[in-house]
Amino acid sequence: MQTLSVSELNSQIKGLLEATFLQVSVCGEVSNCTYHSSGHIYFSIKDKDSILKCVMFRGNARYLKFKIEDGMDLTLNGGITLFIPRGEYQLNCFSATPSGVGELTLAYEQLKKEYEKKGYFLNKKPLPKFPKKVGLITSKSGAVLHDMLRVANKRWNLVEFILFDTLVQGEGAKENIVKNIQIADSLNLDCLILARGGGSLEDLWAFNEPLVNEAIFLAKTPIISAIGHEPDVVLSDFVADLRAPTPSAAMEILLPDKIEWLMRLDSMQKIMEDKIKGFLEKKNKKLEYLRVLLQKNSFFEKIKNHKQQLLTLQKFLTQAIESKIIPHRYALESTPLILDQKITKILTNKINQITLLKTKLESKNPQNQKKGYVYASFQGKPILKLSKIKPNCLLTLEDLSASVEVQVLNKKLIT
Repeated sequence: MQTLSVSELNSQIKGLLEATFLQVSVCGEVSNCTYHSSGHIYFSIKDKDSILKCVMFRGNARYLKFKIEDGMDLTLNGGITLFIPRGEYQLNCFSATPSGVGELTLAYEQLKKEYEKKGYFLNKKPLPKFPKKVGLITSKSGAVLHDMLRVANKRWNLVEFILFDTLVQGEGAKENIVKNIQIADSLNLDCLILARGGGSLEDLWAFNEPLVNEAIFLAKTPIISAIGHEPDVVLSDFVADLRAPTPSAAMEILLPDKIEWLMRLDSMQKIMEDKIKGFLEKKNKKLEYLRVLLQKNSFFEKIKNHKQQLLTLQKFLTQAIESKIIPHRYALESTPLILDQKITKILTNKINQITLLKTKLESKNPQNQKKGYVYASFQGKPILKLSKIKPNCLLTLEDLSASVEVQVLNKKLIT
């Protein structure tokens, strides 16, 4: 048994639901009706035992002649689909009106065992999520092609189809199928759909042939086998990368659902709007808080507060200075008189000292000395005492008129 992811299982269930319930008609009472800004209408219908979610997209809603309201009894025509992200199935409304074992079987089983032994049923290639180019290997004259294109047009328009007109039953069918598989596989397409309508086991036998299934197994391009109706199971269904119960279901499985993506966009839009609204509300609250805080702590308010603080400090400083100055004011007022007295006394003493020194200096002035005064020196130095002079020394004598050198002949001390 293959283990599927939730998304893969939901995708397969979606394909089965949409392929099985393409057209349904259901009646019930409307509840929880919501008109979305995109133009889509979301609501539910219920009876006494059950409830069914419904959606009518803008393209169909614009044809309504009345407004859907809660409590209204409606008959709805549409198709069942499944919203993959939530795993919820719902009715996609198109319109709404108010109420009132043979030989081949044995060969089939033998070939199935042979293919399984060869590993043909393993190593499935994943299908592209958003295919851009798809090859259709089917007959251009059958109703299958038109059914597939109709479903494709309903589901997804961003895809290009390349038709490989193929003989799907009778003589030469298997060779033609193999040839077209190989050609399509060489074109680097995103996916191939091998399709034909329902029929008997004999009609579908070409898709059990070893030649066809080997070509499917060796192909590098993912292949969907969509042969016959739901009860019709051929061996190419096992060898291909995916089996679709019908050709129309192959389109349902392969192509994204534009309706579902519109719903996703609606959901994403609402989520984004809620997040942006919440974000803006949070920022508005913060701005309001900052505005109040700014009023309390504005630049001018701070200047005013600092100015008041400076005035208060200036007052305190003035009082502190005055308290320090006043005790010394009277002492400072008497200081100039004391300084004058002390300066006068110092000047008087200095004048007396200068007078005394001047008198001494005048007494030493040669001009004021008596006749016979000379200045005596020995070797350039003044002679303070003659007792220190030795005989035969050369002395220098000077007065105001001349300078002479003399020699000491004799020395006599005076007692």
